[in-house]
Amino acid sequence: MKLFPIFADLKDRLVLVVGGGAVAERKTLALLEAGADVVVGAPELTPALASLAAEGRVRRLPGLFDPTWLEDVWLVVAATDDRDVNSAVSTAAQARRLFCNVVDDPELSSFQVPSIVDRSPVIVAISSSGVAPVLARRIRERIESLFDHTLGQLAGLAATYRKRIRASHPDLGARRRFYDWLLDGPVAGFLRQQQPAQAEAALADALAAPIAPAEGSVVLVGAGPGDPGLLTLKALRALNEADVILYDRLVSDEVMSLARRDAERVSVGKLPGENHHATQARIHALLVEHARAGRRVVRLKGGDAFIFGRGGEELEFLRAHGVRYEVVPGITAALACAAFAGIPLTHREHAQSVRLITAHCREDEDNLDWPALAREKQTLAFYMGVGQLDLLTQRLLRHGRSPRTPFALIENGSRPEQRVVSGPLEQLPQLALEHGVRSPALLIVGEVAGLAPRLHWFGRHLGVPELAA
Repeated sequence: MKLFPIFADLKDRLVLVVGGGAVAERKTLALLEAGADVVVGAPELTPALASLAAEGRVRRLPGLFDPTWLEDVWLVVAATDDRDVNSAVSTAAQARRLFCNVVDDPELSSFQVPSIVDRSPVIVAISSSGVAPVLARRIRERIESLFDHTLGQLAGLAATYRKRIRASHPDLGARRRFYDWLLDGPVAGFLRQQQPAQAEAALADALAAPIAPAEGSVVLVGAGPGDPGLLTLKALRALNEADVILYDRLVSDEVMSLARRDAERVSVGKLPGENHHATQARIHALLVEHARAGRRVVRLKGGDAFIFGRGGEELEFLRAHGVRYEVVPGITAALACAAFAGIPLTHREHAQSVRLITAHCREDEDNLDWPALAREKQTLAFYMGVGQLDLLTQRLLRHGRSPRTPFALIENGSRPEQRVVSGPLEQLPQLALEHGVRSPALLIVGEVAGLAPRLHWFGRHLGVPELAA
């Protein structure tokens, strides 16, 4: 994080604006909105700034910049069209340890003025660290469309009743759920309909009602393969409502950063060599323990919980113990990794079916129908197979799959470090060893994998480029 975001209370504090043009005018008006005591220094002022000075709303310092203007100032804005003057203001401010913003010049600035979405008292500030103001403006435009203009009224109502809300709901989890109801329920609806009296009455009635005991629940959430942009809106909401998050080893840091910051986070990932049955039993116990304590639990799994994620086992356990649950599907690795590697899992000319296969089965691998898996015109997606590439290759070749069948081994699919190794099936173990492929990686075998060298669009592609479907 290049800049530390901060909201400054400038009410009745002296702020200097150097410059008298249109930009200085905009900055002055914004500072006045924040209650600052603004002094404007410049040889000439726009008509609007001159009117503000005549009305006594700002003070004027005529003439060229003088470092003595900085006496007793809390904050400085340099908004002239002369970089030498702006540089002098910046240097003088730095010598006095004053924060200074030089408009459109991040090199000379010690703070940036963000783009703002104003729903006072709620304020959303967007910064590009001064390097892309147009991007910040575009983001602001999108955020503007997300929040109704009555959001400020709702925040003000919540502030008025804050003490009563805390007294009625001393438990943090119950209080958080009440605020969720306040934001999503009838109070917000009445405000949108311009009925503030009804909104306040609904809030007062809710506070007077008896408090029902908190009921815990579990949300089984698929986190996808790692790219946080692939989370569904429901998954994002669940992460922001969770009291406790039980997450797997393959859930990316970027996804975890989207979760509520004060949620309890418990790593329950399984590691190679561990007793996975014992670990799963511990997960089951934790889910029930937290839910019975009235908490909202998110069980966060990489990919999709119902594709080799033991999600079904967890739901069976929750149902048997009377715990309420819901499921938020995730994008499973086969779909995401193939797409990010430019590989269509089905193709009219090359594959009419897809098989999702785990290389870690409860029984011996020979229980798989290898003759069926070795047939042409189908796509095989092997999960958790990096440690068994020799075995998988031998079984497929032994049961009739052509040695020239294309494969694609996708490491860290959808993440910035994604690599795709492709080539003919007979060279799979050798190429994986040469390129040092490590877990997590997904193996795709079939004619469609031959499209990877031509259609890849994300990350790095390695292997045998001339092989094609």
